[in-house]
Amino acid sequence: MNIKDSVAIVTGGASGLGEGTVRSLVASGARAAILDVQEDKGASLAKELGRQVMFVKADITNGESTQNAINNIIDVFGSISIVVNCAGVADPGKLLGKDGPLSLAHFNKVIQINLAGTINVSRLAAEQMIKNIPNEDGEKGVIINTASAAAFDGQIGQIAYSASKAGVVGMTLPMARECAAYGIRVMTIAPGIFMTPMIALMPEQVQKSLGEMVPFPQRLGKPSEYALLVKQIIENPMLNGEVIRLDGAIRMAAK
Repeated sequence: MNIKDSVAIVTGGASGLGEGTVRSLVASGARAAILDVQEDKGASLAKELGRQVMFVKADITNGESTQNAINNIIDVFGSISIVVNCAGVADPGKLLGKDGPLSLAHFNKVIQINLAGTINVSRLAAEQMIKNIPNEDGEKGVIINTASAAAFDGQIGQIAYSASKAGVVGMTLPMARECAAYGIRVMTIAPGIFMTPMIALMPEQVQKSLGEMVPFPQRLGKPSEYALLVKQIIENPMLNGEVIRLDGAIRMAAK
C-alpha cells in the first residue's frame, strides 16, 4: 500500500508513539486523523502539521463517540485506508495491594481502553475500508494494533495491562484471517520500553536505568523507531497476521 495520499487514523495520536506515527505518515504524504482525548495537544499538533491533519476528540471505549469520529473523518477526507491503534493506559495494580484486592473497576478500565478500544476503532474503520478501491493485490486497508512486551513477560503489578495487551496479541490472527476476505491486513507491534510522556516524567536516572535493561541498543526506544516499523508494515503486503516485538531483545524481569 502506498502511504502517499492515503488516509490514516491514529488513536492516541496526540503524544508518544501515536504522535511519532502521525509525524512520520504525514512526512510521507499521508493525511492523518488524530483520535485522542487530549484536546489541547491534539489540536496543537494538527495545527502545526497543517491541512493534512485533523484532530477529532473521541472516547474510543464508547461506540457512539467513535462512530461520530469516523463519520467526521469520512466527511473531511473521504475515506480511511490505514488505522494505527496507539491509545492505551498502563495503570499499575497488584492482585493484592496495600489497600486490598485489585478492584474490578481498575481492571475493567484498563481492559476497556487497551483492548475494547482497539477492537472498537478497528471494527468501525474496517466497515469503511471495504468501500475502498483495491490495489493490484486486492488490498483495501491496513490495521496496525499496539500490544507490548508485557503481553509475553508482564511484571508484578501489570496484571490488567498484561491481560489487555495479551488480548490484542490473541486477536491478531483471527482478525487477519477474517479481514483477508475484505482485502484488509492486520498486524500488531509489541514495543518494549519506549520514551513516552509517562517515561519522560520520571527522573533522568530512572530513565537511564530502564534503558540499560535493554540488551541492545542499551537505551529507551524512540517513537520515530516505532513509526518506522509502522511504515514498513504498511508498505510490505506480505506482513499480515503477525505480532512483531520491537524491544531490543528485552525480556522483562519479575519486577
